[in-house]
Amino acid sequence: MARYRRSFLSKAWRVTWRVLLLLVLCLLVLRFVPPPTTAFMLQSDYPVSQNWISIDELPPYVPLAVVAAEDQRFPDHFGVDFLEVSNAISKVLSQQGDGDGMRGASTITQQTAKNLFLWPGRSLLRKGLEAGLAVGLEALWGKKRILEVYLNVAEFGKGIYGVEAASQYYFGQSARYITNNQAARLAIILPSPRTRDPQDLTAYLRKRVAWVERQMRQLGPDYLTPILDN
Repeated sequence: MARYRRSFLSKAWRVTWRVLLLLVLCLLVLRFVPPPTTAFMLQSDYPVSQNWISIDELPPYVPLAVVAAEDQRFPDHFGVDFLEVSNAISKVLSQQGDGDGMRGASTITQQTAKNLFLWPGRSLLRKGLEAGLAVGLEALWGKKRILEVYLNVAEFGKGIYGVEAASQYYFGQSARYITNNQAARLAIILPSPRTRDPQDLTAYLRKRVAWVERQMRQLGPDYLTPILDN
């Protein structure tokens, strides 16, 4: 029995290391090559529209709008906001694991990892994998690449992935040419991309756009310069 257990653990250890090695190699390749698809795109119920655009071609207020709306501490954390994750886990446990407490705990890095490799949902298992992958992305990619990939793989509507496809769909022009206000309107879609339309804003969403624009002004136009200039 003991020999069988040792044999099983040895095989499990070898498999684990091979999977981790494969994952690291995959992340190293994606550090330089645009992802051909993502887990979320493969699970989409709608035809996928995506057009890759380099972050260097975007006005600086486009990534700033997303950071202002989604993760203002993005330049400072290492992929995971541990305080928010701890609070979210406590809420989930108090709600007997229904997952509602996981809302709002994900950083942009975690959302990038989720979109690339995982599945929708708020389970603790998925959240744990998401956090581990986020740390790996921070170590192997760096902030600029994470933000670039996120801007290109985040869902902005039914089957609409990435800020370039979203800008062309909603505004009829490349994201290179959208205004500050249009960037904020795209950013407020992200929490609920299949139910929000930047061209048909409710009163609540108009307030949300105004809030994002205020946050952008408070953060300042140079807030992401140390990241974008790398």
